[in-house]
This record gives sequence, structure tokens and C-alpha cells, in this order.
Amino acid sequence: MTEYASNPKAGFDYEILETIEAGIVLEGHEVKAIKTGKASIKGSYAKILNGEAFLVGAIMSPYQPANTPKDYDPQRSRKLLLSKREISKLIDLSQSQGLTIVPLKFYGKKGKIKLLIGIAKGKKKYDKRETIKKKDAARAHQRGIEE
Repeated sequence: MTEYASNPKAGFDYEILETIEAGIVLEGHEVKAIKTGKASIKGSYAKILNGEAFLVGAIMSPYQPANTPKDYDPQRSRKLLLSKREISKLIDLSQSQGLTIVPLKFYGKKGKIKLLIGIAKGKKKYDKRETIKKKDAARAHQRGIEE
């Protein structure tokens, strides 16, 4: 499994409750762009519209700008490939409990590009401070500097 792009802020801003693997509808040059590291999912999110899941706000820069179609939008919404059961589960969780659907990473699996999405609950400011304290303590412990 090769990781192509990740969302490092997702773990900091959200508490990930559950993850789901989703396929994604891409054009050929977008696949090449992702594989060469020209994709970013920072600040993007998943949305359910008319019973279909979409990735909104992900940026995929052109693989070869000269060969990219003229009407190409790097920030267009892309359809996620999920089963009806997974989509209904996402709808229930996001509407009833106020949870968010956050993309976590793009990765390759058996020659296909997959997107790992997480069902997440937003962290409060004090939770974020606690996360920073834990990271600093772990870093200090790893360096051998005990406080």
C-alpha cells in the first residue's frame, strides 16, 4: 500500500471515530497527478448529495499543464464510490450525531487509487492543547530529555 497524500490536520482538528475505504472517480491525468504527489486533501471534506458521496475541496494540480484539458478545474467535486449501505450509514451519523466526514489519505491498492475517509467529531480548543502536550512529551521522551 503506497500512500500518495494525507491530511495531517485531520487528526489534530478531529477525533476520528471510524474509517471507511472509498474508491474515487478520476480522470487519467488526475491519477498520474496523484501518483506524482501533486494532490492535496488539506481542508477538504466529503459531502452526501442526493444519495451520492462527493469529495469537495481537494486540489489536484495538473500532471502536465501543457497537456491538461483547457476546461480542467483542479478543485472540482469528485464522486466517491461507496455501497448504498455505507452511504446510508454516513448519512445517519452525520445528520443525527453532528459528525463530519473527513478525508484522511489517498493511497494505492491493487493498482487503484483509494481514499480513506473518517467519520469524525470536532475537537474543542482544550482537546487540541492536550494533543499538543502529549506530542511534546512523547518527543521529549524520545530524545531522552525527561522533564
